[in-house]
Amino acid sequence: MDLSVSVIIPTFNRADVLGRAIESVLQQSLPAKEIIIVDDGSDDHTQQVVAALHRSAVVPISILYQKNSGVSAARNSGIRHANGEWIAFLDSDDAWLHDKLKNQAGLIAQHPGFRLCHTQENWIRNGVQIKQMKKHAKSGGHIFQQCLPLCVISPSSVVIHRSLFDAVGLFDETLPACEDYDLWLRICAHEAVLYVDTPQILKYGGHDDQLSRKYWGMDRFRIKALQKILQDPGLDKSQQQLVVKTLRYKAGILRQGAEKRNNQLRADKYRKIEATCSNLLEKTGETKVQTDEA
Repeated sequence: MDLSVSVIIPTFNRADVLGRAIESVLQQSLPAKEIIIVDDGSDDHTQQVVAALHRSAVVPISILYQKNSGVSAARNSGIRHANGEWIAFLDSDDAWLHDKLKNQAGLIAQHPGFRLCHTQENWIRNGVQIKQMKKHAKSGGHIFQQCLPLCVISPSSVVIHRSLFDAVGLFDETLPACEDYDLWLRICAHEAVLYVDTPQILKYGGHDDQLSRKYWGMDRFRIKALQKILQDPGLDKSQQQLVVKTLRYKAGILRQGAEKRNNQLRADKYRKIEATCSNLLEKTGETKVQTDEA
């Protein structure tokens, strides 16, 4: 099965690794339809890297330039300009393995009707492959519950049918981080997903410009996403309870951290969220605290 895939690569001042990402798409055994580079206000030599690869590329490469607005805005801009029936993302510091698109296309052909397919990944730190922790385990099917503690779908691994964005919306541009966590919640609340259980991407980490290093307390943003998904009228009772339990747990962790730092204002904020969640759970008779994140 051939997929009409538009590959969107958002980037900001990563000219030193961007070429590796683009080359990994150009070398796919199943070619993409197009590559869209979204330059999020870079002031390095990103433009020159793209221009050099564009001259010899067998897949059309286009570059969109925008003022620095964050990765969500960059991905959304790419989606709006994409021509493919399917959308794939690749972070500019990651790379795909040779048969990534081919393997996903084969799985999608075997299971028509699925609109998201993601894959296993290899993590690389300082040139060495590292083992992932159990909490990062990935899977397919109905994985809404697995998506609640933390992000278990890597943006660089997904292929998404563009109709899904019509159904659930684009990336939330108000979230400076955990924007992918937010999107996967909105999708997986209603959709089962496909999963290629062998690594199809190389995920590089340990560099200073990763969002996980830029922002403290990533659960702050996950809490916002959880509060938002609770407003989804399509959640069933079981899903609502799972969200409330996770929200209470995460608020409790942040409240404890604020108390240790004598930040009473922040502690009160998260204490109120905990209390609201407890009240909701008492009304449904579900009071057990979710503590399986570690």
